[in-house]
Amino acid sequence: MLGQSKQPILIGWLHADSRELSGHYLTAFKEGLAALGWKEGSQLVIEERWADGRSARLQSLAEELAAKKLAVIVAAPQVSVPAAANAAPKTPIVMATGGDPVAAGLVKSLARPGGMITGLTNFSSSIAEKYIELLVAAAPKVKRVGVLSGPSLGVPGRAASIEAVRRSAVQYSVEAHIAAVAKSEDIEPAISRLAKEGVQGLVVLLTPLLRIERRRIMKLALAQHWPVVAGVNEFAEEGALISYSGDALANYRRAAYYVDRILKGTKPEDLPIEQSTRFELIVNQKTAKALGIKIPNSILVSADKVIE
Repeated sequence: MLGQSKQPILIGWLHADSRELSGHYLTAFKEGLAALGWKEGSQLVIEERWADGRSARLQSLAEELAAKKLAVIVAAPQVSVPAAANAAPKTPIVMATGGDPVAAGLVKSLARPGGMITGLTNFSSSIAEKYIELLVAAAPKVKRVGVLSGPSLGVPGRAASIEAVRRSAVQYSVEAHIAAVAKSEDIEPAISRLAKEGVQGLVVLLTPLLRIERRRIMKLALAQHWPVVAGVNEFAEEGALISYSGDALANYRRAAYYVDRILKGTKPEDLPIEQSTRFELIVNQKTAKALGIKIPNSILVSADKVIE
């Protein structure tokens, strides 16, 4: 058992977001470790690396971690996992949250990962399909919907999410206008283009960059008087009408279980990857009133949180 060493065990933490934005996820992970009896400082030390929303930095940060004698690397979201795997192919990697690892070629299957990667995923195409459903239910006059996403080329899970949104748009008889955003400078032109195309509402799919830039996105969207539905709950705090996402904090706490098992000798390939079973629905009534939208009771009664 690794925990019997006199020297603190080193755990790597590789995250695509910034500490300012996602530090609470690290806190949740540490809480999970503490609940399992691990003491930070005396028993283990966490080496943190944050990419601040710049995915291009992940590989160099992963290599910094790989240079240390790490027992395990916790990587999130999924975009961080390949960087960790490439830099430290012999080190167990726990994915704390992310997309479909099978479609991305990271593991053989959820039940039998078959390598050094295991952990949790909140991927489900049904989540992406839910965004259009929620937007149309809350704002039935919307007939043209803008969709902000990252580039889908080479990102199987993201491509699946975009296709799910397109299917949902057809189901609810609305037009979906997709705008891919690869870097911060793309955001304002993307919003301007969608405005010229006459969109009346906005769906924001989750990427590290869009999450980092949520305040700017919401400022631009609200200037257009668009109701926004987003796939990450922090957007609702910034003025999105609705957010719907997996319970990320629960995932990060659960990631501690995987680290615990690995430190006690279980091989990653023997730890099935878990999928999120709980999703959070947040409604911003303040935004609804500002936009002149009456949120249906069917949505309000299902909400985990209502921002007044």
